[in-house]
Amino acid sequence: MSGRRFLSIGECMVELSQAGDGLLRKGFAGDTFNTAWYARACLGPDWSVDYLTALGDDALSEEMAAFIARAGIGTSLIRHIKGKTPGLYMINLKNGERSFSYWRDSSAARSLAADPDHLREAVESADVIYFSGITLAILPQEDAATLLAEIRRAKAVGKLVVFDPNIRPRLWSSYDVMHATISEGARSSVLVMPSFDDEAAHFGDDSIEATIHRYLALGAINIVVKNGADGVRLNFAGDETFVPAEKVETVVDTTSAGDSFNGAFLASYLESGDATAAARFAAGVAARVVSEHGALVAKEKLGLNGG
Repeated sequence: MSGRRFLSIGECMVELSQAGDGLLRKGFAGDTFNTAWYARACLGPDWSVDYLTALGDDALSEEMAAFIARAGIGTSLIRHIKGKTPGLYMINLKNGERSFSYWRDSSAARSLAADPDHLREAVESADVIYFSGITLAILPQEDAATLLAEIRRAKAVGKLVVFDPNIRPRLWSSYDVMHATISEGARSSVLVMPSFDDEAAHFGDDSIEATIHRYLALGAINIVVKNGADGVRLNFAGDETFVPAEKVETVVDTTSAGDSFNGAFLASYLESGDATAAARFAAGVAARVVSEHGALVAKEKLGLNGG
């Protein structure tokens, strides 16, 4: 495979975390960006990884774009919107438990699908397209429909379209809109990678089998259901397998557990075509990620051999 492109679509945000003595540390993170980060860390040099989002024209937007580029992730598809800024979130720690405060209503990323020609060109340039329920949730409804139309075109011509429902109810105007749009995201995709706790809480699934069957009924071809410390269930072309989670001595930070699993899984699967082996590899990467602080763990700490 030479010169192939992995495209991740969504929102990267400014992250403020506690640094002690009342000080805050600035970083950059976001679900689909985190997945792109780990895909880039795990893929070989024959693959390019690009991020499609929208940023503003302020200093923070410039700093974020430079950060993305330094990670080896392409920035040529990022739209820059005059007068806009990135979204921001702050991590609050109380007795070791994390909670989050968000400022994203006027985020530039809400305009990432507002230029249909740019969007079509970006999607057509990619071999693999990755997006999430959060990607859909932050968009105006008409732009979400535009994105889904392009995603369906990509699926129809044989591209690998991957969707993580990543359900965040407070981003949606209503449960009905959330259910309908996430279902449409799955219907438009080849591979769906849900987390079972989300699906049980928000779709009422009483078992992993129920989650798998619901997404297969929508038209997804392959399913990977993440279930935290209880491992991963895969259904690829009707064949079901189970891969246990890798044991972690001390869990430090679970922020990017699912995102890192997705990125590592896709990287391994794209190189090998073996979904079960890819899940085992990704379980190992995720175990190392949750043993470190922060959403983005440096490649040197992931225990990767070579590319």
